[in-house]
Amino acid sequence: MDVMDVVIAGAGPNGLMLARELALAGVRPVVLERLPRPSDQPKANGIVGQVVRLLEQRGLAGAATAAVPAFIFGAMPLDLRGLDDNPLHAMGIRQPDLEALFETRAAELGVEIRRGHELTGFTQDDAGVTLQVEARDAGAYELRARYLVGCDGAHSRVRKTAGIGFPGVSGAGIVSRAAHVTIPGSVFRPERMELEVPGAGSYGLYAWHRTERGAYALMPMPGPDATGTFTISSMEWDVATPDDDVPLTLGELRESLARVLGGVELPLAPPTGPGPHLLRRLNGRDTRIADRYRAGRVFVAGDAAHVHSAMGAPGLNLGLQDVVNLAWKLAAEVRGWAPPGLLDTYDAERRPAAERVAMHSKAQLALAAPGPEVTALRELFGELLGEAGNRRRIAGLLAGSDLPYPMPAPAHPLVGRFLADLPSGPAGRARAVLLDPDGGLRVRHDRVEVVPHDGPDAVLVRPDGYVAWAGRPDDTLDAALETWFGEHLVPAA
Repeated sequence: MDVMDVVIAGAGPNGLMLARELALAGVRPVVLERLPRPSDQPKANGIVGQVVRLLEQRGLAGAATAAVPAFIFGAMPLDLRGLDDNPLHAMGIRQPDLEALFETRAAELGVEIRRGHELTGFTQDDAGVTLQVEARDAGAYELRARYLVGCDGAHSRVRKTAGIGFPGVSGAGIVSRAAHVTIPGSVFRPERMELEVPGAGSYGLYAWHRTERGAYALMPMPGPDATGTFTISSMEWDVATPDDDVPLTLGELRESLARVLGGVELPLAPPTGPGPHLLRRLNGRDTRIADRYRAGRVFVAGDAAHVHSAMGAPGLNLGLQDVVNLAWKLAAEVRGWAPPGLLDTYDAERRPAAERVAMHSKAQLALAAPGPEVTALRELFGELLGEAGNRRRIAGLLAGSDLPYPMPAPAHPLVGRFLADLPSGPAGRARAVLLDPDGGLRVRHDRVEVVPHDGPDAVLVRPDGYVAWAGRPDDTLDAALETWFGEHLVPAA
């Protein structure tokens, strides 16, 4: 049986991004996806957070993105205009389009994606992982890999089979509903970010809005084929709901919105244009984090490693940074030059990031809940958001830029943090970079690219964009090169 270097379970955005990153690093993974074709189900319509800057570095973001002037936190407005060094960037793209982009770029690098091939089980030993696969057209077969990564979602078979726990809490009593709709007679006012509905009033767009009875969100659908179509959502607490196997109807959503809006009934109608169209109810809001991201030769990433509320749109920012963090380390192990303990830093760096998202997504749900006590809390929180320093702190929290990675390097403002503004280089590169201010640095191997720059300090940047070391070149730079890349400086002649 052939032995693959890495097998990835799941061809969603995280699995495809991981495959591309591995291929950029010289490893050709195989991706297994149980669905026979890419999903066209409506999900996210964009990416928000620090990973947008990384996608720019990889040549995957199109035109350069800009920091958003405003956002929301817990259904409260977050004004970011005039904020120095605003870290919160956004990229508008439908998730099916994002997956298609990642798949195209991965295929260009020779990645093999096996659709209709479902991972049904596996065993592992000291040398690798033996996978059992069921293919729709070819039947059952076995596959051998040195490593397996589960990017197979919240109900991950990889996580469960590996014996990785998934502790957390369930937000019982919360029900959310969402659908694509048209609203007859309504007038879209983009300059005011409002929708006027005759006989019902005006409603804010692009954000969650809280009332004393729940919360609602109204979002125009992107694209010329979706003109006049909106995604409308409601969220309620402690209400009776049908069982999960009872499909949501527009009538049920209309009744929910009427309760949230205090008796106002919006004239919802089915959407126009090509589908599929969203019509979904979610009972409960789980917040869970895998108790470890690695079990031997098996790893989990994305939703397989963490689930949380979607408030603040943290999912793709968190998951895509997981796989970019893991990819270069796994590639180093496969190619035989990984320093001792490198793979263990994946868990050490990414689990705290998930814990941070779990914290703020639960806090946002609490701020959006009904009740006079929450109203008082929102009044106090609104006063705090009046200070620029607090708004900057919340923006960093949402962007995922406020938590530096722990680095065994001398203190420096850049160490442990993401460096967005790298010198220009080949689009899509995913290499370690040593920024050299003096022009005299050389390294022994080709694992780190030395690039001249105009700054006062040398800066060692990992392939995931994080700074591993910064300062004036000395013995600690050589130690950092060895710690992360098994590299050394070449002494000056």
